[in-house]
Amino acid sequence: MRVGAHVSIAGGVDNAVGNELDVGGNCGQIFTHSPQVWQDPNIDDDEAEAFRDDTSESLDGPWVIHSSYLVNLCTPKDDLREKSVDSMQKEVEAAEKLDIPYVNVHLGAHTGAGVEQGLDNAVSALDELEIPDSVTVLVESDAGSGTKLGGDIDHLAYVLEESEQDLEICLDTAHAFAAGYDLSTPQGVADTLAELDDAVGFENLACVHLNDSKHECGTNKDEHAHIGEGHIGEDGMHAFVNHEDVVEYDVPLVLETPHEDGRGFEWNIQKVRELRDA
Repeated sequence: MRVGAHVSIAGGVDNAVGNELDVGGNCGQIFTHSPQVWQDPNIDDDEAEAFRDDTSESLDGPWVIHSSYLVNLCTPKDDLREKSVDSMQKEVEAAEKLDIPYVNVHLGAHTGAGVEQGLDNAVSALDELEIPDSVTVLVESDAGSGTKLGGDIDHLAYVLEESEQDLEICLDTAHAFAAGYDLSTPQGVADTLAELDDAVGFENLACVHLNDSKHECGTNKDEHAHIGEGHIGEDGMHAFVNHEDVVEYDVPLVLETPHEDGRGFEWNIQKVRELRDA
């Protein structure tokens, strides 16, 4: 079972490997820099080599790079589009340097341009990227608040179908739940993943952000809870991690759960392992 968490690279990207091991993970996710600012990855050759070597020796993988929160691929604004494409280009180049196979990105918000135009903006922005052969961009599902796109599985399917790039997806369980996909019951999990398979093909689900939700289904509110203790709950989480396709495809599960109530990633990763049936 491949399960891990989004860990810090403070002090050097190579520290992420030890941070992942400390919480009991065998795969994981990182930011290459602060996600709240426009900033290029600053990874020197020695750090990159240590990261690659330590990962190869100690983890099952994969790693995922999460792009900056400022990236907006759907934007109709030329300056924001240019910054977003440039930022993504730097991220896929960093992924190649680190031997990381995936860069994860939200589609962003159309901010009044409309759904169809926003999705077309995202497709054309992604098509501007020069993505190394060893790297795949993952389009992440969204909670769907405001004019943000990606809350509907059909949005993800459209981008994968229309883009010239070989894209895959990342499903965030808390985002999907917030967007109206009820993952709180075994039937709801089965229905949602069947719809996902029909729309994009399960083979294109490269990663799952496994998070519970502090808010009810369909509220479009994105706030993560400890595994099994939110509105998705233990029944939903158990059904998800044991779904036959999740198990068969050995989909990596990356946690972005909170650090509160004296519990953090280590507790949540152990909870996921306990939920997976023998």
